Amino acid sequence: MKKIVLAITGATGAVYALEFLKICQGLEVEVHGLLSEAGEQVLGLELGMSRADLDPYVAKWHDVHDFAAPMSSGSSVFCGMAVLPCTMGSLAAIANGICGNLIHRAADVMLKERRPLVLAVRETPLNKTHLTNMLKAHEAGAIICPPMPALYHRPQSIEEMARFFAGRVAGLLGIEVADLPRWQGLAPEEKV
Repeated sequence: MKKIVLAITGATGAVYALEFLKICQGLEVEVHGLLSEAGEQVLGLELGMSRADLDPYVAKWHDVHDFAAPMSSGSSVFCGMAVLPCTMGSLAAIANGICGNLIHRAADVMLKERRPLVLAVRETPLNKTHLTNMLKAHEAGAIICPPMPALYHRPQSIEEMARFFAGRVAGLLGIEVADLPRWQGLAPEEKV
């Protein structure tokens, strides 16, 4: 069974984290959660949910100030991590190796151990500092994956759009999502 870390920070897009958790629940994936104070606030504002509402999907929650948690060490058995959504503040800390909390430290561990780290950075428009930090994180080994859902599969709801993106994040962590819509190209009659 794969063990991964999911960090939820205070950027808008809590629905992506919820859909990611739902995907993982149906697969052989054990999710360990990290939820920042701002992340919990956004969860309430956007979805009317609290951390307790996510308990059925999370094997264990870890306090973001507990530097003795398993994911703070490279000897842990976590195979990857997603920060979904990822604030620009979290990106800045991760890109610059500043471990102000367990989210940043766990991300630092993923980078130093060369394990997948997906940062679903969420901000618009982007300034030079944001772009510089994205490049630094990329050069350190992170996968920068802003929530930009595809529309070619003609989603019928926000949840469907979020599930598609969450499935892409899962794929980047090596988690196969069988029912994820995939681009198949155009049929001959659809080509212009």
